[in-house]
Amino acid sequence: MTIAIGAESALARDHLSGASRTNVIDRWIYVFTAASFLAVVLAGFVPDSLAKVAAIKAGQHLPFPQVLHVHAVLMGSFLLLLLTQTVLVATGRRAWHMQLGLAAMVLTPAIVFTGFVLVPTIYHQAWNATQSGPLASRQHFQSAMPILDDVFLLQLRGGILFSILMWIALRARRRDAGLHKRLILLAVTAVLGAAVNRLDWLPTTFPRDTYSLDFFTLLPAAPMFIWELARNRGVHKAWLVWAAFYVPLTVATYWLWDTPLWHATARRIMGV
Repeated sequence: MTIAIGAESALARDHLSGASRTNVIDRWIYVFTAASFLAVVLAGFVPDSLAKVAAIKAGQHLPFPQVLHVHAVLMGSFLLLLLTQTVLVATGRRAWHMQLGLAAMVLTPAIVFTGFVLVPTIYHQAWNATQSGPLASRQHFQSAMPILDDVFLLQLRGGILFSILMWIALRARRRDAGLHKRLILLAVTAVLGAAVNRLDWLPTTFPRDTYSLDFFTLLPAAPMFIWELARNRGVHKAWLVWAAFYVPLTVATYWLWDTPLWHATARRIMGV
């Protein structure tokens, strides 16, 4: 189980980054995409986290659960690993790239596990706040619970999509490097919404719907798609694999969003 972006197999022709290519864009488009993901995460989470830490100290926000810190460290490590791996391939250090990629054997399942622990932990923390504390606090969290139900729907979609795409990508690392490297990057878009939603200077339709959130979440991957389309006059099958899972999950999300059916289902799942 390794992150091996860029190593091409003889069984899977990849016009973008074959060993003989020297074109700068061909070699660095994946680095640019990975760096864009990291930039979005830093821009979204750093100011928001600092503001929430101050609010916690002032008694205006619930404390962070420990699993949140663990998940944040794991996800940050994954993004740094991804960026490092793309740079190693772009600079021709493929042996280092393969060795360092072994870290994904720990990071990927740990991210998935802590993510599925974190979601109900935060949900129950908010739910408990609706049952106790000052009246104003209870009213605040009671009004926020429908939004948390819908956020849970997004988190469920993201967790499922990230898990599936990473599983396919890691299984394909030896036989189809073109599929592998693209799905690794596309898997990150599945969980990028949490950072994008914290960029409060972006125009948004949230929480009414997720159209704007989905648009800005996919935007960092757009240069990779556009370049590939222009370079190859077509797209790699990885995009079709991604769409085969992303489209039905997203349609289901839009259909369930802010409906009585979903609110009732979310609370049954959460056991509240």
